[in-house]
Amino acid sequence: MRFRHMLMAAAAVTAMALSPSAFAQDKTYTIGVSVPSADHGWTGGVDYFAQQTIASLSKTYPNLKFVLATAGDPGKQASDLEDMVATRNIDALVILPGDPDALTSPIMRVKKAGKFVTVVDRKLSQPGVEDLYVAGDNPGLGRTTGEYFVSRFPDGGNIVVLRGLPIPIDKERVDAFNQAIANSKIKVLASQFANWNRDDGFKVMQDFLSRFPKIDAVWAQDDDTAIGAIAAIKQAHRENQIWVVGGAGMKQAIKQVMDGSKLVPIDVGYDPGMVGTAIELTALKFETGLPMRGSFIVRSPLITQANAAEYYHPDSPY
Repeated sequence: MRFRHMLMAAAAVTAMALSPSAFAQDKTYTIGVSVPSADHGWTGGVDYFAQQTIASLSKTYPNLKFVLATAGDPGKQASDLEDMVATRNIDALVILPGDPDALTSPIMRVKKAGKFVTVVDRKLSQPGVEDLYVAGDNPGLGRTTGEYFVSRFPDGGNIVVLRGLPIPIDKERVDAFNQAIANSKIKVLASQFANWNRDDGFKVMQDFLSRFPKIDAVWAQDDDTAIGAIAAIKQAHRENQIWVVGGAGMKQAIKQVMDGSKLVPIDVGYDPGMVGTAIELTALKFETGLPMRGSFIVRSPLITQANAAEYYHPDSPY
């Protein structure tokens, strides 16, 4: 059972204890859910868990209606929000903004229309717009990874870093990673954006391999990026010289960790199921009357061979 379902059950029990009429369900509410299209594995997981959560909540709470929209670009996502407010009359919005800078103004318009707003994963360019923020522990992801690198390289090592997109959560991860390795003998040879993308990971890693004859390890930050980087490393026949750490808990990466891979020794979680947590918490705002404003951070655990089975979900698309 995923953590979000346990959270929901606990909150429901609390609500019943506090308010006997909390589950009267005499009013219908509509919750809009907006997520990016599945442009890579992690967002594919987001889409999957959004659909799974909506299906489950629709059965549990018949008075809740959901409008789910996926968008391949910020313009489409902004248009979806306008439609949700103007024609679907949503009471709340749960959104994972593909481009948080571009979506900040459209989300502010939803908020000004009197809707409850939950933002997932990516921080908006203006703080305080959302009522509820649900995300993984981005600084924790960077810090946990950095601490692992330090443990592996007590005498120093040469590493390269493949960053994500130039948005706040990438900076949070990288800043925490750099702080974790600051007093070590680890040398960062180069750092470059690879956009959490396999193809870009392959291209950036090819460049690094051509520039640096000795690379001991790679922080790819993302499992999709890591797959691209590993393909470049194998093409260069350097897989016995370098190990790679991605992040987010893709099932292919977790399986390699489970199997004791030397190339992929660990992973760091960043569960796309957090979108389900966000949808459920938003639903509980209407079903229980409990305060749901603030931040909810899902931890980013270190995944090793010893605990990998706990995080392996073979039926998930991610």
